[in-house]
Amino acid sequence: MAGEVPQEPRWLDDDEQRVWRSFLAATQLLSDRLDQELQRDSGIPHTYYEVLVRLSEVPDRQLRMSELADRSLSSRSRLSHAVARLEEAGWVRRETCPTDRRGQLAVLTDKGFAALEAAAPGHVEGVRHHLFDQLSPDQVRQLGEICDAIAGPLGAMDEKPVENC
Repeated sequence: MAGEVPQEPRWLDDDEQRVWRSFLAATQLLSDRLDQELQRDSGIPHTYYEVLVRLSEVPDRQLRMSELADRSLSSRSRLSHAVARLEEAGWVRRETCPTDRRGQLAVLTDKGFAALEAAAPGHVEGVRHHLFDQLSPDQVRQLGEICDAIAGPLGAMDEKPVENC
């Protein structure tokens, strides 16, 4: 507003700076390692794996593209590119929404489900090894609470019922 004096930034203290940098390093290193392992073992980038997982978890293995983008925490354009690549592999197909011709559905094919089933055991083992095996049960609970506390105000989508077209 006009006439307001800008507030001084609330700088991080030494402990907060250390935790912030540790958080950034841990999340980036974990993400990079899981992506490398998925690509090495299954030929699937983690972004594409996430799309396959989201489709596998819903009835009829299909979602509107816009809802799939929301659930994957992806932009519409990034998701469209991923789905195009997954279509080339025969793992996903697009269909026109029967009740809204402007909408498109992404549908997980049997071939895509089989690729996901083949990749999942190695990926889960990687998540377990690199994350959960490093933590005590109490730390796992705390990490869940911390992640919920961070994601909630940022608008992370809660799982909600799948909308029909």
